[in-house]
Parts: sequence; C-alpha cells; structure tokens
Amino acid sequence: MHATLAFIGGGNMASAIVGGLLRAGRPLASVVVVEPHAPQRELLRAQFGLEAVPAPTAALAQAELVVWAVKPQSFAEAAQAAQPWLAQALQLSVMAGVRSEAIAQVAGTERVVRAMPNTPALIGQGIAGLYARPAVSARDRAEVDAVLAPTGRTLWLEQEAQLDAVTALSGSGPAYFFCVCEAMVNAGVELGLSEAQARELALNTCAGAAALALRSPEPLATLRERVTSKGGTTHAALESLRADGVGAAFERAVRAAATRAEELGRPPTP
Repeated sequence: MHATLAFIGGGNMASAIVGGLLRAGRPLASVVVVEPHAPQRELLRAQFGLEAVPAPTAALAQAELVVWAVKPQSFAEAAQAAQPWLAQALQLSVMAGVRSEAIAQVAGTERVVRAMPNTPALIGQGIAGLYARPAVSARDRAEVDAVLAPTGRTLWLEQEAQLDAVTALSGSGPAYFFCVCEAMVNAGVELGLSEAQARELALNTCAGAAALALRSPEPLATLRERVTSKGGTTHAALESLRADGVGAAFERAVRAAATRAEELGRPPTP
C-alpha cells in the first residue's frame, strides 16, 4: 500500500517529482495535487491523467507526506488555506528561500525537510540539496530520498544556511550553463557554422566535459590544464577570459544569487 502524497502547488518541480514517481510505479490514486491555476491543472491531466484540485480539502489530512511546491511569494496564501490539515504529515519544501521554521509554524509540526532541486530534475538528472530539522527521523529522511530519487541525486546538509549556497550554485546553476552555451553558439555562428551545428557542438562538448569531470578524481584545474597547451588555441581563449575577468564575474554572480536567496528567507517587514 502507498501512503497518500500531497503536493501544494503543481508547477514544473511538482510535475517532475510526480512524473518520476508514477514512472517508478506509484499508483495515481495515492497522489493529491492542489493547484489553483486551471491551465496547470489541465496540463497535469493531459500529462499524467491526474485530477488536481483547485483548493485544499480535508483529503490533505490523509497525507503522510506534504510537498510544498508553490512560489515563495505564494507561500503565505497557500499555507493559510492548507493549515487545518497538515499537522500529522512529514513536510517537504522545494521552495527557494522559505525557511523551515516558517513551514513548521504553519504546519504545526517540526518534521520539516527543505530541498533545493534544479530543473534537470525534469529529466531525472537533477541534484537537490537537503536540510532536515532535528525532529526529522532517519525513516523520514529515507522517505524523502525515495520521493526525490526519480529526479536525480540528493545531498544532505548539516546547516540550513547552506541551502542559500545550494540555491545559488545548483538551483540557479542551469541558467548559468545555458548562458555560457548561448555565447558559445553565437560565437560558432559568427565563425561560419550553422546555428544547429554550433548548438550540437557546444552542448555535447559541455555534456562530455561534465561527464568526464564526474568520473575523474582529479581536480578541475588539472583537467583544465590537460586541455591547455601553452601558446595553443585553448591557451589563447583562456587568456582572453582571464583578461575579461570572467572567473571573478561568475563568482560575483553566484554570491549575488546567494544573497537574494537569503533575502527571500527573511520575515516580511511589518
């Protein structure tokens, strides 16, 4: 028997988790999704045959795990509607910025886990940083791991503040990657390739480099140096990047994202 799993919010991340669980064999009847927006409910119906509901009902009280998947700015409104039926369930949040204490206060339970996944979860290639409040048991952690397994890897953290860094690095990270690939494709087109050719070369090069780095125990600097011959083409490109301060710019960008994640988690000013 599968316990009921409830989602507050049915957007992209909720859809990634639901889709993975259904493909892994979880019965559709064991999943409840609360999604106020009619177009998204229609999309869930078309994708999974899932009949999402527009507002919380007493059916939430049957859930053993509640997944918070609304936008951070919508949390207060969603919480107010769902609050009467949450206290018995383990709470899992995939919302950026919203602190576990705020979720615990709303849900009436200290069994709260925060997760920061990223969009490659949509194809089962994501990674999520996780933080659990002290009341979360080893069994609870295992349940969270099982729910997120179809979306990719998980990494447990000891301090909740580290989730701001996770948000900046891997949560926002796919956008940095796409930005770099866009520039590579544009350069390829300027040098005479078709857009399709440049895209295929750029994306497969980046995917292959990432796969190589994941399989290698060597530092990234060593892998970089192995591609770089002094006076060669790679050396010329890297010297240009250094002259433009690209590395420092990326570090500033990640810090800016982390700062914004921390700001999103602050209580609203009265």
